Amino acid sequence: MVPKNTIAPFYERLALILIGFVVLGYLIVQGKELLDPLMFGFLFAILLLPLSNFFERKWRMPRSVSSFLSVILLVGMVTAILYLIGAQISRLTADWPMLKNQLTQSIDDLSHWIEGRLQINLESQKTLVDDTAKKLISSGSQVITTTFGAVSSLVLFYVFIMIFTFFILFYRRLLYRFVLKVFKEEHGHVVNDIAQNIQSILRQYILGLLFEMIIVGAIACTAFWMIGIKYAVLLGIIVGLFNIIPYLGIFTALVLSVAITFATGPVSNTVGVAVSIIIIHAVDANLLLPTVVGSKVRLNALITFLGIILGEMLWGLSGMFLSIPVIAIFKIIFDRIESTKPWGYLLGGDYEFKRAAQKRMKTE
Repeated sequence: MVPKNTIAPFYERLALILIGFVVLGYLIVQGKELLDPLMFGFLFAILLLPLSNFFERKWRMPRSVSSFLSVILLVGMVTAILYLIGAQISRLTADWPMLKNQLTQSIDDLSHWIEGRLQINLESQKTLVDDTAKKLISSGSQVITTTFGAVSSLVLFYVFIMIFTFFILFYRRLLYRFVLKVFKEEHGHVVNDIAQNIQSILRQYILGLLFEMIIVGAIACTAFWMIGIKYAVLLGIIVGLFNIIPYLGIFTALVLSVAITFATGPVSNTVGVAVSIIIIHAVDANLLLPTVVGSKVRLNALITFLGIILGEMLWGLSGMFLSIPVIAIFKIIFDRIESTKPWGYLLGGDYEFKRAAQKRMKTE
């Protein structure tokens, strides 16, 4: 007869953990269409929870009205941002004939530079450009169809996020009581502690990211205006928006900004934009990010970077953004369950070490 307290060998437990990860990853990939907007709705609901509570307590609104009004205010803010971006893009579209001439002149200058430095004659370059242009033209209808489908999917995705946000706000008490009922009564204080910490940390993280995005966007707009970039506001908004994607977002903004500047001005402006973005990223990573966002999620850099890559592999761009909040949720849970504390330490070990070192320095 096998004793009840027998612990399985390490290799069996490791095999079960790996199988669990594989099954979880498969379910996440298969359920992307539902889970993706649901996760964004959960984050927005946490962000809007204080506002909804304010409407209920101060203005005596029913929960349905307070939840709906909170979502409407969120929609208004997002619509205002999209309108600002659209207005800048419309300026870019209106100036397209001039931009086309500038782009042609810039390409000619680049071709002569390549011929002089790399000894590649203009005929070879022209042949390569013509072949590329033919391929782009032949696939033009496919590109238009794909773009239209992507925009339609994005609008539908946005609508689903707002619907999920409303329902999570409206049924938040029901969902919380359900979680409490799932676990035993003696674990209620742990569940409550986990729920409170998830709300607090994720809300601080999201607000910190938004504040950081505004600061970076304003600095970028100012820098580009001082350089003399025509579309300084558009490029500043691009830098600010993409900056909320850790590590990889700033490089995407760099490529887009350099491409637009190259098509609309001299090469000196392009170099100035590239240097400005690199400097802004350095200031943001070493000053703004630690100060504004801080260690709200308490994740080490290795886990953060791996999470972003894994999120991109599973869900693409939205997975990159959601990876850090999701890992932060797991860390909060792991830190409060005795058997999973080593996993919590793995996710944020360097922060735990730094905090312990700071405490020792204060006591000394």
